[in-house]
Amino acid sequence: MSQTEIPPWLREQLTRLDNLQQNLQAVQMQKQQVEAELADAEKTLEELKTVPETEQIYKSVGAILVKVTKESISKELDEKKDISQTRSLVLVKQETRLKESVKELQAKIDDMLKSKSQGADRES
Repeated sequence: MSQTEIPPWLREQLTRLDNLQQNLQAVQMQKQQVEAELADAEKTLEELKTVPETEQIYKSVGAILVKVTKESISKELDEKKDISQTRSLVLVKQETRLKESVKELQAKIDDMLKSKSQGADRES
C-alpha cells in the first residue's frame, strides 16, 4: 500500500466525520434562523406595547395587509415566541450532542492513526 492511499477504515471514519460536521453546520444555521425569529417577535411585542388600543394595526399576509386587533396580534406573537424558544432549546441540545460526537470521532481517528503509525514504526 502506498503512503498516499487512504485505508478503507480511515476513509469510512472521515466520511462519518464529514457527515457529522455537515449536520452540525445545518443545526447551527437553523438555530441562527430561530434566534432571529425570536428576536423579531420580541421586538415587535415591545413595539406593540407603545401602540394605543385605539390605533389600527395591520398584519402582512402574503401580498396584502389585513387589519387585526392588538390583542389578537399580541397573542399570535406570544405563541410564535414560545414556539421559537422551544425550537431554540431543542437545537441547542442537538448542537451540543453533535459537537460531542465530532470531538469523540476526531479523537477516535487520531487514536487509530497513532496506533497504525506506531505499528508501522515497529515493522521498520
